[in-house]
Amino acid sequence: MHWILGIALTIAVFVILKQWGALSAAKKKEAAWKAALVIGGALLLFMVLTGRVHVLTAAVAALLPLLRKLPVLLKFWPMVQRMTGQKGADSDAQPGSQNHGDDAGSAGRSAASTGSMGLNEACDTLGVKPSASREEIIAAHRRLIQKMHPDRGGNDYLAAKINEAKSVLLKHCQPDE
Repeated sequence: MHWILGIALTIAVFVILKQWGALSAAKKKEAAWKAALVIGGALLLFMVLTGRVHVLTAAVAALLPLLRKLPVLLKFWPMVQRMTGQKGADSDAQPGSQNHGDDAGSAGRSAASTGSMGLNEACDTLGVKPSASREEIIAAHRRLIQKMHPDRGGNDYLAAKINEAKSVLLKHCQPDE
């Protein structure tokens, strides 16, 4: 089986090199870029399939070649804002412009980032009762964080919620004597 793959690879390399020699300098440069992108994409796909690279990281890496097109795409941004009805940063500086939607959005983001988790939500997150002891809270936290830690296939958001739930419950927990 290996010798068949070797022969096929040798024939492919021979055909590619023969066609490469017939190309002009400009076509060679274009073909080199295409070959680099195809080889890079194939390596990225291989690494995703073997579990060496996370899918989101691969998606970001696949979008990197499109950064060359970003200046062209940014020309269309004001048109996209007009079509969606969003106000741009320029409209904030104009006198008399009202910005009610942005204020509500930033208030919602700041409330979410301050960690205002309630006792019931913390209990639901860790799966304990509000009357749980300190040891039960710590054991539940340890059990969940081992499953949801970013290094073990979880994500940062879940790990942060579990940690926040632990701190909320430990603040409300009566100290053991």
